[in-house]
Amino acid sequence: MRVTFPLILCFALFIGPPAYAAGSGGSSGGSSTPTCKSGYVWDKKKKKCVQKNAQIFPDSDLIEQAWALARKGEFEAGRILFNAVANKQSPEVLNGLGYTNRKLGQFDVAIDYYRKAIAMNPNYAQAREYLGEGYVTMGKIELAKEQLGEIRRICGTSCEEYADLNEAIEEAVKAAGAQ
Repeated sequence: MRVTFPLILCFALFIGPPAYAAGSGGSSGGSSTPTCKSGYVWDKKKKKCVQKNAQIFPDSDLIEQAWALARKGEFEAGRILFNAVANKQSPEVLNGLGYTNRKLGQFDVAIDYYRKAIAMNPNYAQAREYLGEGYVTMGKIELAKEQLGEIRRICGTSCEEYADLNEAIEEAVKAAGAQ
């Protein structure tokens, strides 16, 4: 799906000069996605940053760049791009909105996005991991453990999502015991 952006969204999307950020979406792989300064978007065909106004970008490119920004810690810029995607009802976009909102401290909003993503794809292990991490941050360890059980059902105990959420739960339980 392609989406046209109005000029008004140009202002707060990208920060800094073109740079490469590791990863996108749900993988911890080695792909690199360039990010651009505010008002510009990486055009894969032209292989350069172009002004965002009047440009048309596929949702897949926007999602990839949104995850790259989020993974760099630029959560607000990532959230803006996830919101700019035309199909906001895809599980990956909902998960991205959950992730960026959680990282920005908007836990209730994040939980709602994660639940929507999981309702659309009950086997979305990464959304369950992030939902569980949100619960850990909120001190809701039992709810986090429920998500850990679901991840175990989906991909076993050797997948990254299981390991990451299990570690977050163990650290929270240890920290609570130390107090």
